[in-house]
Amino acid sequence: MLTKRQLIILDALIRLYTSTGQPIGSKTILIDTAIEASSATIRNELSQLEKLGFIQKTHSSSGRIPSLKGYRFYIDHLMRPQEVAKDKMKIISDVLGNHVKQMDDIMHQSAQLLSDLTNYTAIVLGPRAETSRLTGFRLLALNDNHVMAIIQTDKGTIENKVFRMPKTINEADLVKVTNIFNHHLVGHTLTEVARRLQRDIPLLIRKYASNAAEMFLSIESVFKESTESRHHISGKLNILDFSENIDTQKLKSLYTMLDSSGDLYALVDQINDDFVVKIGEEINHDLLKDFSLVTTTYNVSSYGKGVIAVLGPTSMAYDETFGVLDVFRKKLTHTLLEYYLE
Repeated sequence: MLTKRQLIILDALIRLYTSTGQPIGSKTILIDTAIEASSATIRNELSQLEKLGFIQKTHSSSGRIPSLKGYRFYIDHLMRPQEVAKDKMKIISDVLGNHVKQMDDIMHQSAQLLSDLTNYTAIVLGPRAETSRLTGFRLLALNDNHVMAIIQTDKGTIENKVFRMPKTINEADLVKVTNIFNHHLVGHTLTEVARRLQRDIPLLIRKYASNAAEMFLSIESVFKESTESRHHISGKLNILDFSENIDTQKLKSLYTMLDSSGDLYALVDQINDDFVVKIGEEINHDLLKDFSLVTTTYNVSSYGKGVIAVLGPTSMAYDETFGVLDVFRKKLTHTLLEYYLE
């Protein structure tokens, strides 16, 4: 058990270090806190915290920095989310309050905004829609070469996708494909729809609408996007700001990993709690031993649950990051609800 004074000192040291990036000495802590003690007493307490493994000395300074154990204790017992500044609140409202027509636009804007607000790498996974049931399907010819596919579910229109055809569209083929989809797929969950698109529907297309084979491949991709978690990542270059000690090859591998949707899902898609922080080896990924990953979930009523995450250094400003994420997820939930209701 740490004493009350040790708790105050550890809290101050981590707050000061994450905001300045500089090792913290006893005089700095004495100025920041209201502890009635001498500088020598603070130094003794710092020595004790070091022996317990919560902080460590650097070679270049007499000051101390937090250890991974110290960060873990701080997050679990001391950290308090920081109130988000009014200017940042306005930016969140302005960006997420804009009217958007596509789900991907919301996800893309969200990842970009979160990265800008935190200066870290942001990951946003859209709400899963696989439990939705297909209630209607339409194909609309926009011109000779472009078609809009409209997917309607029991939870609202989740996809309007425009795709280009390599040859002139035949209106009769549009009607045939629409009839096949509505007759054989309506009433099924999107997960089952995806299976039938692989198994049954290609046979029916070849039999009744053979000229629409190329169109079918485009439509299939629309349904595939609907059943997968949309994922967007932004701010990958921010990694360079806190990765001075990472060699070039490891940095390349890290960027490759971030570009892989499978790796991203493995990192954040199983999160079910409000907030989860993984530090260093807790992330269970060789490339991320010097990083911290903060994730939180958002729940869009009956439309599904999504995940937002921030990847940064172990010395990230956790109190500020938590505050931004909490405000951000509430605003994103509201924006998505409005999107579905429209």
